[in-house]
Amino acid sequence: MTGAAAAEARAVLAGSLVHNRTRAALAVLAIALGVALGYAIQLITRSAVNELAQSVQTLSGQADLQLRGARSGFDEGLYATVARLPEVAAASPIIEVDARLAGRDDTLAIVGIDALRAAAVEPALVADAGDRLDLLRSDTLFLSPSAAQWLASERGAALSFQRGLGEVRLRVAGELSASSRRRFAVMDIAGAQSAFDRRGVLTRIDLRLEPGVDVAAFRERLQRSLPAGVAVDRPEANLAAGASVSRSYRVNLNVLALVALFTGGLLVFSTQALAIVRRRTQLALLRVLGMRRRRLLAWLVAEGAAIGAVGSALGLPAGYFLAAAAVRVIGPDLGSGYFRGVAPELEVAPPALMLCFALGVAAALLGSLVPAIEAARAAPAQALKPGDEERAFSRLRPIWPGIAAIAAGGAVALLPPIAELPLFGYLAIALLLAGTLLLMPVMSAWTFAAAPAPLAPAPRLALLQLRGAPGQAAVSLAAIVASMSLMISMAIMVVSFRDALDAWLEHVLPADLYVRASAGGDTGYLSQGDQARIAALPGVRRAEFLREQQLLLEPSRPRIFLLARSLDESAPQERLPLVTAPQTLPAGAAPPIWANEAMADLYGFTPGKTVTLPIAEKPREFTVAGIWRDYARPQGAVVIERGRYIALTGDRSASGAALWLAPGAKIDDISRALVRSLPGGEQLDIAGPGEIREFSLRIFDRTFAVTYALELAAVAIGLLGLSSSFGALVLARRREFGVLRHLGMTRRQIGAMLATEGLAVSGLGLAIGLALGFAISLVLVHVVNRQSFHWGMTISVPWIALAATAAAVLALATATAWLSGRRTMSEGVVRAVKEDW
Repeated sequence: MTGAAAAEARAVLAGSLVHNRTRAALAVLAIALGVALGYAIQLITRSAVNELAQSVQTLSGQADLQLRGARSGFDEGLYATVARLPEVAAASPIIEVDARLAGRDDTLAIVGIDALRAAAVEPALVADAGDRLDLLRSDTLFLSPSAAQWLASERGAALSFQRGLGEVRLRVAGELSASSRRRFAVMDIAGAQSAFDRRGVLTRIDLRLEPGVDVAAFRERLQRSLPAGVAVDRPEANLAAGASVSRSYRVNLNVLALVALFTGGLLVFSTQALAIVRRRTQLALLRVLGMRRRRLLAWLVAEGAAIGAVGSALGLPAGYFLAAAAVRVIGPDLGSGYFRGVAPELEVAPPALMLCFALGVAAALLGSLVPAIEAARAAPAQALKPGDEERAFSRLRPIWPGIAAIAAGGAVALLPPIAELPLFGYLAIALLLAGTLLLMPVMSAWTFAAAPAPLAPAPRLALLQLRGAPGQAAVSLAAIVASMSLMISMAIMVVSFRDALDAWLEHVLPADLYVRASAGGDTGYLSQGDQARIAALPGVRRAEFLREQQLLLEPSRPRIFLLARSLDESAPQERLPLVTAPQTLPAGAAPPIWANEAMADLYGFTPGKTVTLPIAEKPREFTVAGIWRDYARPQGAVVIERGRYIALTGDRSASGAALWLAPGAKIDDISRALVRSLPGGEQLDIAGPGEIREFSLRIFDRTFAVTYALELAAVAIGLLGLSSSFGALVLARRREFGVLRHLGMTRRQIGAMLATEGLAVSGLGLAIGLALGFAISLVLVHVVNRQSFHWGMTISVPWIALAATAAAVLALATATAWLSGRRTMSEGVVRAVKEDW
């Protein structure tokens, strides 16, 4: 190929993006949107997890091992035993409470330390106090810098915290020098035990071992001597346990962001495929002039890579500003509640930046690869002939790859999770989507061939055009089918979950009024006297009390919940939404407990199985008498009859109460009586079942706000792709329209023809998208959600919302096709039929 010809070839190829600037701009926008969403989510969640990791490092200091137990603590006598072991260089006892600020719904983590011992293990927790006695006073605390800023409290200020239904006031003695941005406070351990009724218990012991001690071997020996429910492990296990609670949520958000990026890649595919088809004769001429296939392929792929590079370059700063806005408006937990107490600073990490940029470029490059390969392989002599455009899509006609992909997707959906993540579920969705897209040309050809031909000229020509060029229609449908199917599947999943949550709340809230000792934290409780006063209130017909505790079964997992409540063991389904038949225990069997679905998935608590739980630091055997549905505790929960719990522990306090009112009693009157009759009654959290349902559903909507945004982004990308594709098809057919005008067809008739094509193509895409979306929703509900969060639910389809969306898409597609034809027909008829190069 001569130098002049090569220069002209480069000009032709480089000028393609300029000539198709509208479609190229839409493709760039789609890639930018996908990159922005992915980078924003990664930036927020990574910053939050990093802050948690930093706070764990600050709180554990130089500890080699940590002893942890139930959230309520374990006997402090264990400290003396462990501290005397010859392998232990230093031991630091710790008490941790999540204290509710009096008069507020906010809580503050308070860490009680022995300053003399903490200095050798966790020096960052020992404040540089002006008055050293403040480190030992029982009524003073030191705030982390983040907590001081959040509370706007200076040295000498007093803070009130809830204890039971009363209050305890503590004085701010200064700030810690710790760099962690987690909100917490440190005080003397004896003062914390006294202030929050934790006398005689610890929640943690940090150990620094002597040099040369085999940490793993010592940990195994020490674990064998510890009481039930107390575990020893490295501090990193605590971080892993905390991060595991939010891991599935974070992974799902990242997958949703990849969905938007994938849809953008499909838009690049349709844009490049139609642009290459339009330039088919030009590219064939370049081949005739001497351009090699490999060089042509490189140039065409470079076009897609350029779109991806520009889109990624725009998406990264947009993602940063989006992340900053989301943290400010929604919070660092993105509405999920997983990162409470953390105020992360968004930190730009070069590896993450480069990864997101590379993903954007890769999505665009892969989107342009298939049409580029076809263009490079095309025989120049055939490509130079008019009407050869549809041949470019002939390679997409085989049905076996699509069928194989769909069959593989159905098979892998049945596989178990990997590392407690539904990786095969995600793979199943990808295979179902890919298989359906591979079948689009065949389904388009079959559908349009089977459709009856209308009598009116314009619609009849529209159908004949679609029959003659089904491949082009299939390519234009790729982005809309992908985005609509994913939007429909997410909509079905979210509505199914919301309906299931509403029904679940109705089942678990049978009483007329509910009372909690505290709206948050673990320092509020109802004493025996408080319970007696509540039960004796005029207008209260029956009162049932609940005690909530947290037990540690495995150090690498978060604590599970133990719920002690009044329960008729012969009819547990009256209080629990059982998903299995109640078990009738044989004589001599261990007493019953009821486990939620998460316990069955994570710990193997199946009906009839004998299990051991650490209660009051002793191993207790129980028989799993049933599995119940629980949307509140994905880390696991078990229910025990309260009388049996009291007999095992001696703990008669309660976390809350359910009240059934006498006929004629009013909820508002009882609520006011509760506040007046109980000392500290203003601390109570009182609500009716309707209020709790409304509040819970509001939290649900807030949690899924990001999901809604990602759904809308995917649909917007799909609609842009549909609009771009129709515009490209209409421009490619401008000579055809010119001929039709010469033959006597009016502009109105051509517009009607194009509107019919838009309606038919988008209707087919919506039908396929609905079917595919329903199939994907089954995977989301029964595989992804179950394996991620251990939630079971039934399918609910939002027909009205889906119908409105379908109508909007049909109207937009029809209007787009009509407007594109109107713009093309504005050119002169003679000019339209001229050769354009």
